Amino acid sequence: MHQRPTTPTTEVELFPFLSVLFCTIGTLILIVVLLVAQAAGSKKNITIVSKSNLLEQTKQPRYIEAQGDGIIIHPTKTFVATKDIATNNSALSKLFAEIKSRNQEYLIVAIRPDGVKVFAELRELIEAEGIELGYEPIDSDWQLKIK
Repeated sequence: MHQRPTTPTTEVELFPFLSVLFCTIGTLILIVVLLVAQAAGSKKNITIVSKSNLLEQTKQPRYIEAQGDGIIIHPTKTFVATKDIATNNSALSKLFAEIKSRNQEYLIVAIRPDGVKVFAELRELIEAEGIELGYEPIDSDWQLKIK
C-alpha cells in the first residue's frame, strides 16, 4: 500500500482577532449608551427670539413665562401667583403700565404645559389692555433663556 505523504498543516488561530473585535464592539456599545444617557438626562436650553429682531421692527419684546401656579416676568424673574394676576398693584399690572407708557414694547408669553389656564387668563388681561401679544408653547423641562 502506498501512503500519502503527510504535509505539515498550519492552523489559523482566530481567537486573538475575535477578542479584539469583541472589545471594540463592547467599547462602541458603551459609548452609545453614555451618549444616550447624557442626551436623555440633560435639560434642553431654548431661546425665544422675537420676529422683531429678525425683521428689524421698532418694538422690543418683554417676556413672561406662564406656568401652573402663576407667571414669571423676565428678565427680573419676578413671580406673580395665579391669585394675584388680576390685582391692580401686582408686578404684572406695573409691567402693563410700563409697556403702555413706552408704546415701543410688546409681550411674548412662553407657555408651559401646566400653564395653559393661566395663559388664557393672562391673554384676556393683555388684550383688554390693548398690548400686542405673541406666545410660544414650551416643554416643561426646557430651560428658558432670555436675551
